[in-house]
Amino acid sequence: MPAQVTPPATHSPASVLIVDDELLIRATLAEFLSQEGFEVVACDDGEKALALASERRFDIALCDVQLPGMDGIELLERLLKISPQTFILLVTAYATVENAIEAFQRGAQDYLMKPIVLDEVHSKIRRLLAYRDLTQENQWLRRELHRSYPLDHIVGHSPAMQRVLEMVRKVAPTRSTVLLVGESGTGKELIARAIHHQGAASTARFLAVNCAAIPHDLLENQLFGHRKGAFTGADRDRSGVFLHAAAGTVFLDEIGELPLGTQAKLLRAIEEKEILPVGANEPVRVEARVLAATNKDLAREVEQGRFREDLYYRLNVVTIALPPLRERREDIPELVEFLLAGHARTLGKRLAGVTHETMQVLLAGRWKGNIRELDNALQRAAILGEGPLITPADLPPDLVPMEGDPALVDDLGEAVRRFEKQHIERILRQMPDKRDAARRLGMGLSSLYRRIAELGIHAP
Repeated sequence: MPAQVTPPATHSPASVLIVDDELLIRATLAEFLSQEGFEVVACDDGEKALALASERRFDIALCDVQLPGMDGIELLERLLKISPQTFILLVTAYATVENAIEAFQRGAQDYLMKPIVLDEVHSKIRRLLAYRDLTQENQWLRRELHRSYPLDHIVGHSPAMQRVLEMVRKVAPTRSTVLLVGESGTGKELIARAIHHQGAASTARFLAVNCAAIPHDLLENQLFGHRKGAFTGADRDRSGVFLHAAAGTVFLDEIGELPLGTQAKLLRAIEEKEILPVGANEPVRVEARVLAATNKDLAREVEQGRFREDLYYRLNVVTIALPPLRERREDIPELVEFLLAGHARTLGKRLAGVTHETMQVLLAGRWKGNIRELDNALQRAAILGEGPLITPADLPPDLVPMEGDPALVDDLGEAVRRFEKQHIERILRQMPDKRDAARRLGMGLSSLYRRIAELGIHAP
């Protein structure tokens, strides 16, 4: 049974902005909340509050309604435009139903009455933070509902796949980096998810980044984040994937596409467990586990100077090689059943399976795109097929063998006969002179004439 997936709890202290023009109230609240473990910043007017909010994000803001210059209601509206994620509590000495309704309509989450009771402040802040965490968890679970657990997706009892799953069981409980290698479409991300979900941090986040899909000048920012002012348009701090993953897993797909400069930063993240966001002066500690995948020969990339040797050895602590589909053909019937059932559910069609002839075609396929290509072929067949069974006519035209293909028969003798006929016909097309063809085939001329007659070959 796969572990339940829920978002990790945040480990950093919640940040609180206090805006009040009365020094005693401001200082008392700041001291009390700091002692309660919050990160507190205080100021005495709305303009200063907006300046602070534009520099960093606050989880909670306590704003007095009666402020010099800009009042608390106007500050509420402008603050939410800068930082819509901030929860705002208005502080007032004259609470009425009308005032409360207006505050809630403008976007406040709650309000406090003067004189302020510190325990009430603490209680309301904790309640808002709990609501925030619950909202984030709800969003996380909504995303996970659209994703089946990876262990349910790992289909195959072939020896090649059993070796892969045995490696998964061994490395999952550790925090070691793992390098997944294999052709495109073999299921590297699926195996990475399996490693994550069987690990000790299975309830933490799993964040996948395709290094080939993001422009090089944006990739470093995506991974490590940036500080406000690091470049044009950076109007606030932004956490990258490594910080957002917390104690979870960062999966770097197509790791061979990382530019050399970013490779150096990744090496530091793995070795020292710290990153340097773009524009930052001080490194930031990170906890995430790193899994990587590639369809390239990284050892050759190192020889060619396109991949750092030190990073290669850091990633290559444990390597799991995923077999191409053509090397695990015995898994194709089970994969077909599983994938076709999924497409039937999605399309709302009743599909009982595939005909025997169709299965023979699928078993004989070259599958250069591996499971992804098989899945696409079955999706097309499910859409176009009109009967309860998928027929060869429903498959992509380039997948269906020509009539007489050895793949379409089970009998070994007949399959050999068909292959021999096709092979001789191909040689004769290339070498119309039968003496030359016989020499190339390694047989006597009379034997060639006899096989042409027996096989019904129309020689040029």
